[in-house]
Amino acid sequence: MPEHGHGHHGHGGQMTPEQQRQMIEQEIRLAKNLGQIKHKIVVMSGKGGVGKSTVAANIAETLQAMGYNTGILDADIHGPNIPKMLGVNMLEEEFNKYQFDAFKNIVEKDLDMTLPQDEQQKFIQAKQEEYKHSMFPVVASSGLKVMSMAFLIDSLDRPIIWRGPQKTGAIKQLISDCHWGKLDFLIIDNPPGTGDEPLTVLQSIPDADLVLMVTTPNVVSQEDVLKCVKMVEMMNIKNIGLIENMAYYICPHCGEKLNIFGEGNGEKFAEEMEITYLGDLPIEESVSDAPNKDSAISILDPDDEVSKRFVEIIEEIKKEFLE
Repeated sequence: MPEHGHGHHGHGGQMTPEQQRQMIEQEIRLAKNLGQIKHKIVVMSGKGGVGKSTVAANIAETLQAMGYNTGILDADIHGPNIPKMLGVNMLEEEFNKYQFDAFKNIVEKDLDMTLPQDEQQKFIQAKQEEYKHSMFPVVASSGLKVMSMAFLIDSLDRPIIWRGPQKTGAIKQLISDCHWGKLDFLIIDNPPGTGDEPLTVLQSIPDADLVLMVTTPNVVSQEDVLKCVKMVEMMNIKNIGLIENMAYYICPHCGEKLNIFGEGNGEKFAEEMEITYLGDLPIEESVSDAPNKDSAISILDPDDEVSKRFVEIIEEIKKEFLE
């Protein structure tokens, strides 16, 4: 569980041998856990309020519904909204019980009850050692595996007031210690911007198949996305895609397509940045209302216009980056 410490370094920036050992062990755990995941997609935006988490949640649920074993990591320390969007409402006390039950299930599945009592005890102790750093993701009703900072706090209205090293340490721990098992896809919902947290995620997952940028038909949003794209390119990550969210609104009365935030030019914007355009998404009341029903629109109504667009976007991602 993320510690409330002050980063990894000792006085004067020097690491003690113990800190070095812990860091190496964490890197090993990170490589081991991520090594079981076929495809990793990081979802980013330059600024908040563009629907990044909504896009991440719906892509994850759509992949799960398409038959892929999928997980989603909510890497936003200050605004971990993914659990609410997916109807996985769990706080610290309940999450700790969930962890105990998950570990108990692993032990019971593998324990040979015909062994002598002391041998059984040794087996349990060995399992405790093996999983001592593990956090088990919560499984949503759809089968989607979910991990979030929201599970590690005792109240949803409690602000997390941490400085940079504490935040990056917590994110690194969420990534390295989450026991996903074998996954086809892991979706990582990155905090907005180009600061410590998104940087930590990108450094921890250098083999991401795709960094997916979310923007809106808005000059300010696009300027901020441009900074994000430059940051990702500086880290030598080549696979970058763009989704234009809230691109249009279809009038429910007359069917007319309205550009509320101005004419969408996502495709042209992607061309200018020399990244892959993956499609646009409309504004729909049903999408913003979905979290109130503890679910994502792609699960609530697979025949909805937005749900169909997510399927098309995933097919485009597979064609452009995974085949």
